[in-house]
Amino acid sequence: MDSTVETGRTWRPHEITSESVGGRDLTGWLDGLGADRLGELLVAHRALVLRGFGVTPDSVEQVFDRLVPGRLPYVHGNSPRTRVGRNVYTSTEYPQQFTISMHNELSYAHRWPARLAFYCETAARQGGATPVLDAGLWLDSLDAEVRAAFAGGLRYVQNLHDGYGFGKSWQDTFETDDRTAVEEFLRDAEAEWVWGPDGIRVTQRRAATTRHPVTGAEVWFNQADQWHPAGLGDKTSSELYEILESDEFPQYVTFADGTPIPDAYIEQIQRHGLDNAVDVDWRTGDVLLIDNVLTAHGRRPFEGPRRVLVAMA
Repeated sequence: MDSTVETGRTWRPHEITSESVGGRDLTGWLDGLGADRLGELLVAHRALVLRGFGVTPDSVEQVFDRLVPGRLPYVHGNSPRTRVGRNVYTSTEYPQQFTISMHNELSYAHRWPARLAFYCETAARQGGATPVLDAGLWLDSLDAEVRAAFAGGLRYVQNLHDGYGFGKSWQDTFETDDRTAVEEFLRDAEAEWVWGPDGIRVTQRRAATTRHPVTGAEVWFNQADQWHPAGLGDKTSSELYEILESDEFPQYVTFADGTPIPDAYIEQIQRHGLDNAVDVDWRTGDVLLIDNVLTAHGRRPFEGPRRVLVAMA
């Protein structure tokens, strides 16, 4: 069933160095470039690596102000993170020995950030690259059978506990302990929800692809492989099935009509995403800006301390 991953298209993020812009500091160069031109560059290249500018923890928020103005909170996000600044977060706190598969941030949600900006405060001793991927290439790499099966959309299910259980609590997920605020958010998101004695179950129906608002390009845009047990690895998946029904998992996904998604589809999606990705190998002080619709991202395993921050807009 598996198609050939190679599509004949090649892509890499566009690297801009301090030397290439005459040794200017990053905030000064961005101010001179202007917001409109930055947007054009980002759409044209999908991702920009800004390297050698000496960005520090003290100056990174000024850089983020220019790259991702009007920064968003990580409300309804499913990755474990810590807020460390004004809507600045750790990129993820998922255990360092695991790969994080390719995804577009919050692609399961009603609204998602248009841009993500990453900053490497501490590069890992080994590994820890952020792979990035042309999401249009990802779509094209999949079998016609898989694309057709997903054309009807997806049904995402979240079981968010009240403070004790697997995964994130609803308070952490929505960054509030106010149930009314959660319900207002979910109503606006066109989601369904049910409160239970131990938390809340949220159900959303979403498309599997979307089109970029500027280029019109259709891209693979969902997190089916991250929400499906087959994407967790055989051991983790079997352990979950031993103790929970599928609809009781912290997060679960089916086709929009509730039909189960075959494991083989999930395995192909995940494999083609990682095989077509290009690694951004971090150096301390680097900044990466991505268009969150045109570009998926992930994380490679690593050794030693690593600290990468992210902001969204």
